[in-house]
Amino acid sequence: MERPMKRLPLYLLALLSAPALADNCDKATTQTDLNVCAAADYQQADTAMNAIYKKVMDRASEAQRDLLKKAQNAWLSVRDADCAFVSSGANGGSVQPMTESQCLADKTRERAAFLESLTQCEEGDVSCPLPPGP
Repeated sequence: MERPMKRLPLYLLALLSAPALADNCDKATTQTDLNVCAAADYQQADTAMNAIYKKVMDRASEAQRDLLKKAQNAWLSVRDADCAFVSSGANGGSVQPMTESQCLADKTRERAAFLESLTQCEEGDVSCPLPPGP
């Protein structure tokens, strides 16, 4: 069964078609530009977190990979629900996409930092599940 294509919000279409906008985010003044910049910031944070997640998955044992995947999926659900709640005060408003993207970026950076900490395990630290790094 073919799934109908979802319509992308205007700010995401702008993000996909305007890589130069990221260079001008410090000069953004319109809400549309601010929304696009916030979405680009979130995408950057998500890309970085996914790279760290892959690094942790590569170091984890097979049993740990299953646990980490479960934990990551649960975290994604909580993050998305939290950010939907955080931005709900602006639902229907032009600032809502920016508010949600900022929340997603912040929480994603926090998760990336946590995942990165797992790659810094020291020998004998039983609270750190991965083997010490090279």
